[in-house]
Amino acid sequence: MSAYESIAQGLNEALAFARGEETGAVVHQVEVPVVDVSAIRASTGLSQGAFARSIGVAKGTLLNWEQGRRRPTGPAQVLLAMLARKPSLVSELLR
Repeated sequence: MSAYESIAQGLNEALAFARGEETGAVVHQVEVPVVDVSAIRASTGLSQGAFARSIGVAKGTLLNWEQGRRRPTGPAQVLLAMLARKPSLVSELLR
């Protein structure tokens, strides 16, 4: 099978899966825990501004998370879950 045929086959399978058809695809579900952003930030010892900068979000976004108006999703939620387990992670990686 050529590279083109292999890619075309994969794309057709992805489209069929998206339509809800049985494709034999293996689907992995990853559960990321709900995080307490205030507690995570407190465990790092950083101010709101410093913590927001260290994880690459606006301070307003962090405030919304801490006050419960919004919840982190996607990569932010994963990063925060990692920081909940190891608060020193950001400082270790960004030294």
